[in-house]
Amino acid sequence: MSQSAGFIERHGLWSDDQRRQAGEVAARLERDGIRLVRIAWADPHGVSRAKMVTAQAFIGALRSGYNINVATAMLDGSGARVFSSFTRGGGLGLEEMTGSPNLVAVPDPSTFRVLPWEPDVGWILSDDYFSSGRPFHFSPRHLLRKQLRRLKQRSMRCIVGLEVEWYLLRPSEEQLTDEHIGAPGVRGQAVRAYPPEPGYSFHCETNLDRMHAPLSALARAFEMLQLPVRSFENEWGPGQVECTFAPVEALQAADNMLLFRTATRQVCRRMGYLASFMCWPKLKGLYPSGWHLHQSLVDVNNDVNLFTPDSPDQSLSSAGRAYLGGLLHHGLAATVFANPTVNAYRRFRANSLAPDRPTWGFDHRGVMLRVLGGVGDPATRIENRVGEPAANPYLYISSQIIAGLDGIEVGRDPGPPDTEPYSADRTGLPKSLPASLDLMEREPLFRREMGDLFVDYYLAFKRVEAGRFIEYARQNGLDPAADEITDWEQNEYFDFF
Repeated sequence: MSQSAGFIERHGLWSDDQRRQAGEVAARLERDGIRLVRIAWADPHGVSRAKMVTAQAFIGALRSGYNINVATAMLDGSGARVFSSFTRGGGLGLEEMTGSPNLVAVPDPSTFRVLPWEPDVGWILSDDYFSSGRPFHFSPRHLLRKQLRRLKQRSMRCIVGLEVEWYLLRPSEEQLTDEHIGAPGVRGQAVRAYPPEPGYSFHCETNLDRMHAPLSALARAFEMLQLPVRSFENEWGPGQVECTFAPVEALQAADNMLLFRTATRQVCRRMGYLASFMCWPKLKGLYPSGWHLHQSLVDVNNDVNLFTPDSPDQSLSSAGRAYLGGLLHHGLAATVFANPTVNAYRRFRANSLAPDRPTWGFDHRGVMLRVLGGVGDPATRIENRVGEPAANPYLYISSQIIAGLDGIEVGRDPGPPDTEPYSADRTGLPKSLPASLDLMEREPLFRREMGDLFVDYYLAFKRVEAGRFIEYARQNGLDPAADEITDWEQNEYFDFF
């Protein structure tokens, strides 16, 4: 290899398809008059972080990547320092983490888009590497890729459909003031907002029409971004919207979720609205939002759905039942990947639209794992209803593959369906973020597949967040386990997700 080879070629980081796509992207910059490109990556929360570079600098990044700071993986959502970055080993016992080093963001040409609301700005996802060419230990996208390689070794692909609820609201403040400005470890006061429709009239066309202008603008933007959004529905709460997506490959689905959230927030903000993916905002009358993950496995050789049963008296194939058994068996330990915020655990209540324990059933909305499809139905799938819309898509999907594959490898039997899910004889879902972290910590499966290094990192990362909430509750004489949503949660999550 030539000594003049760039970082990407030197370390063999692109496939033949990506090299071809990179050439097409470079040509498009000039053809479409792209002046700036946002090089984006997912942080541990699954929030999009980005550097915006000139077109000329981006051409260089297509050869050698672009330097980014490791800090977005070392600070929590409030900017609180989780690890001692400037000590030997960076607080993680890793020599390569000493001193908060740069990483190299390597663009993935297959993800390039032009932002419809800023037509001279490109957007592209990247993967982060150390300067040695070694993948960054704590990259959620790398972790998902690892699980997809495991599936490929078994001649399987994972297909995922997204069903996401979120809130469309109107800010009632024209500008930020001192009270909105926080400090490292303390977020400022959340922007005040109100809903554009009164809610609690499920699928009411009149209420849907009240939101038509921003939803129509979003539909146009999503089409231009090639996001496979299929529907917009006004849900239960005031200003609550549900979007459903066509099923796609698992990595593409995770990438789509990242872009969907950031695009929705940007388009809405330009129209005078605020989009929030916080699970349960502290606003009068609002109802919690969920993120339901539809999943199936297909054969890489013929695209046959491996969950479709052969007999009309079965809801899933034997492989599908074993995968379902894995999701059930590890459902408690996997909860934190689907519900990574303090706020999410308030929705696990009996007889709600969310589960309160790991259960399963056929076309039953009270269970955690809802099986859909049947004989001859190529769309046969498992819908996991446990997630919140602020979940990191790469970790949420990875956790499902890890648990489901364990079910197939061990041959786990899910048992009969739960016809009365809220009274089923099953252990309840964890009631708090700390409890959920404890369950994940004790599960050896996730340590085996994600690695001790990542699991210990994630535990430390999220315990700092949970600890800040507990300290807030202590200082204000509150019970952290009480039902009432706190100002801390509203400030922490409302305009972050």
